[in-house]
Amino acid sequence: MSDMYEIAHRVLALSTEPPREVVVTIGVPYEEPAGMWSCPYRIDGLDGWEHERKVSGLDSLEAIESATAMVRAALAGSHEAREGLLVWDDGPSGRHARTMYVSVDEPRNSAYLAMKHEIVPGEAVRQVMADGVVLDYGDSGQLIGLELTDAATQLPAELRL
Repeated sequence: MSDMYEIAHRVLALSTEPPREVVVTIGVPYEEPAGMWSCPYRIDGLDGWEHERKVSGLDSLEAIESATAMVRAALAGSHEAREGLLVWDDGPSGRHARTMYVSVDEPRNSAYLAMKHEIVPGEAVRQVMADGVVLDYGDSGQLIGLELTDAATQLPAELRL
């Protein structure tokens, strides 16, 4: 790592022969001369990501959020992940953490939990309703999001904004 001051990192494993590690590092955000904020990040161990990069935002939090989103997209989109070689080193077998994007509509008392940053119209090809929850599925059968029709009681307190 260059002279980036680290605020977070995670070690993942590549199940190759011999096994390798993928180290993700997010650095301290800093203000650019023009007033925007940048956050450096680096992914060591994935082909094509062996140098420091940065993303910008309106403030330090947006810069960190953007860096986290870029890292997540790079990991998920890597050929190593598509080939099933990228695994969490410290998680239970077969399980890994996943980001959910939560939007709450208080006047309608509903909330939507998406499995990715943006779901485009028409992407949900099948819906299943169960106990006040609408499950949206994509064309390959994967769960892409769910709507809570009674968010005040169904949404955990820590997810309410």
